[in-house]
Amino acid sequence: MAVTATVKGARGGRRHAEGASAAAMADTVQQLAALLQAGAAPAAAWRHLAASGLAPEAAPVSAAIERGANIPVALRAQGAAWAGLAAAWNLAETVGAPLAGALRNYAAAAREGAQTADDVRVALSEPASTARLMSWLPPLGLALGLALGFDPIGALLAGPLGWGCLAFGLALIYTARRWTAKLVRRAQTPPGIPGLYAELLAVALGGGASIDRARALTDAAIAEGEEGAEGATTETAPTNASRDRIDGILTLSASAGVPIADLLRADAERSRREARTSGRVAAARLSSTLLLPLGVCTLPAFMLLGVAPMAIAVMNMQGLTL
Repeated sequence: MAVTATVKGARGGRRHAEGASAAAMADTVQQLAALLQAGAAPAAAWRHLAASGLAPEAAPVSAAIERGANIPVALRAQGAAWAGLAAAWNLAETVGAPLAGALRNYAAAAREGAQTADDVRVALSEPASTARLMSWLPPLGLALGLALGFDPIGALLAGPLGWGCLAFGLALIYTARRWTAKLVRRAQTPPGIPGLYAELLAVALGGGASIDRARALTDAAIAEGEEGAEGATTETAPTNASRDRIDGILTLSASAGVPIADLLRADAERSRREARTSGRVAAARLSSTLLLPLGVCTLPAFMLLGVAPMAIAVMNMQGLTL
C-alpha cells in the first residue's frame, strides 16, 4: 500500500544500505589502521586486507590502487559511505598527520554515526509499522463489503455518487501516502557522520597545519569528496553556529593550553550524542504526527471506499437510484 512504498521504497532501502556500508567500512578502516600502525605501507595494507578475505570492501579499493589510482580517488569511487574516509586520508597525507591514528579516530566516528542511524531506524519502525497497518483500512472495507454479500465495486462504478466516492477516496489515499512519506523523511537522521567537520579539522591540525590552512584544507577535502562520489554524504560546510563553536574551541585551546585536536574530537562526540537524541525524539513525535494523515485522509478514505459503497448497494437493492 501507500505507506509500504514510503517506508520500504528506494529511498529507505538506500539509507539502510548506506548504514550497513558505513558500519562495514568502519570495521575495515579499524583493521587497516592496525596494519599501518604495524609498519605496512598504505598500498600493501590494502592488498593484505583484500587478500585476507576479512574485509570484502577492501578488494575493489586494492584493485584500483593496483591499477595506479590515487588512494583517496579509489575510495571515493566506492560510493557515498567512503567519501568521508577519502577526505580524512587526503588530509592526513597533505599535512603529514599520522595516518594510522587519523584512520582509527575516523573509524570510531563512523561506527558511532552508524549506531546513531540504527537507533533511529529502530525507533521509527514501530510508528511506521502502525501507519502501514492502518493504510490497509480502505481495501479492507471493500473486502468486508464483499464478504457481507454486497457489491461495493459495482456500487462505486454504477453512478455519479459512486464515481465521486471512488475519486475522492483514491485522492485521499494518494494524499495520505505523500503526507506520510514527508513525515517519515523528516523523522529520519540526516545522512553522513555527525561532527565529521570537526573530526577532519582535527586531522588537519594534528599534522601541524595552521588554523587558517587547516580550515581551508578541510573545506576543500569535503567539497572534493561530495563532487567525486555520486550521492556522497560526507557533510556539507559547517553552519554559522558550527563555525562559532569551532571558534570558541580554538579560543579555549589557546587560553587553557589544551590540545586543539582533543577539544575538536570532544565536540564531534557531542554532535553525535545530540544527533542520536534528536533522532529518538523525532521518532517519538512521529507516533503522534502520523495520526494526522490517519484521521484526515485514511479514515475518510475508508468511509468512502468501504462504508459508502455498502450504503449505495443497499439503496440500489431497495430500488433507489443514486
